[in-house]
Amino acid sequence: MTSIDVRGGAFLINGTPTYAEIGGSDPAAHGLLMNARFIQGVFDDRAQPDRFARFGHDEWDAEANTDRLVAALPEWHAHGLRAFTVGLQGGGPVFTIDDWRTIDNNPFGADGRSFDSGYAGRLDRLIRGADAAGMVAIVSFLYASQGPRLRDGRAVRNAVATASRFLRDGGYTNVIIEVANEHNLNGFSNHPIVQSVEGITYLMDMARRESGGMLVGCSGTGGYANREVADASDVILIHGNGCSRQRYYDLVRTAKSYELGRPIVCNEDSPCCSRLGVAYHTRTSWGYYNNLTKQEPPADWSITPGEDVYFARRMAAGIGIDLPPLDAGDEYYFQGFEPDITLDGKRWVRLASLYPEKVDRVEYWRNGERIEVAYDEPFFIDYRTTWIQGPIVERADDREWRARIFQTDGAVVEKVVNV
Repeated sequence: MTSIDVRGGAFLINGTPTYAEIGGSDPAAHGLLMNARFIQGVFDDRAQPDRFARFGHDEWDAEANTDRLVAALPEWHAHGLRAFTVGLQGGGPVFTIDDWRTIDNNPFGADGRSFDSGYAGRLDRLIRGADAAGMVAIVSFLYASQGPRLRDGRAVRNAVATASRFLRDGGYTNVIIEVANEHNLNGFSNHPIVQSVEGITYLMDMARRESGGMLVGCSGTGGYANREVADASDVILIHGNGCSRQRYYDLVRTAKSYELGRPIVCNEDSPCCSRLGVAYHTRTSWGYYNNLTKQEPPADWSITPGEDVYFARRMAAGIGIDLPPLDAGDEYYFQGFEPDITLDGKRWVRLASLYPEKVDRVEYWRNGERIEVAYDEPFFIDYRTTWIQGPIVERADDREWRARIFQTDGAVVEKVVNV
């Protein structure tokens, strides 16, 4: 039902530039592919699956995790999301697991020739669910922390061929291949065929050939661009992790300077929805990445309050999709106090904002005592970088949390949570 193609720098779904089918949409948005990182969509863990019985779930159920994502896709589509990235080897639960190598989330045999039937079933269900929703699945093959589970370079080549043939044999028309997630990571040092530019471009050509001609790309770390990798790509994939708006703009400008006439898609950045302004201004596609709501299994795949809602609304507004206005005072959300998002007495507290550009700073108060000030989006209390924060440990005497939002227009808004 859904086929993806490219014409120059624009995406077409079923032969029509994306978003052109929406009455009243902004023509400047036509041909873009706004997306989100739903990397754990087929996740499982053979090593310690019971540790993912959490966040309101009494047991870990890989099949149910995928089914919940399929069920959530139409809601995202209604807000303008047209693609998502899912990883065959998943991603890192950065908030709760210190060593991701302890997770066994790998569908390939050690020699790369076999493909686990459970993963195959979930991936097929997810791609077909995306197809029914009018969406595209960006299928990412390789992830650094799972790389050692492939025993050598030949096994890597086999794994790329195995996954590509699976997609070919499925007859899917709504897939883009990402051969590796951030191929230049140090975690791939044991597989030079992935980490080196010469090796990854070889694997990209292999994926295109073995998949029967599907669109292919490969990402690097935040702020990374390489002309040779871009030249081997049908879709130029970039990541904005850790970048300021200026640095992200500079990354887009670098990719455009190659003058290859191909779509530029960020498929991993942060919950910083202000980056959408850069994307729409440069007519490039942007990818929302929320570690906490969308990369900690089992994820809540719906548009959850706070950051998810604000991204969805900013995305819709840039496309020209009309949504009912928010109630007065709802453009800020004091995030991290939801009942099913704590773990081992830890919370990840931050202030989500519909228009972070309006915020000068956020002061945080605990039981009447000011404990921290945040100046940069996404206004984490313990800011590490744009996509990760440190936890707040719950205390027995916790009574009240307060966020004082100092806007650039001089107004002060308060959000209070009693615990």
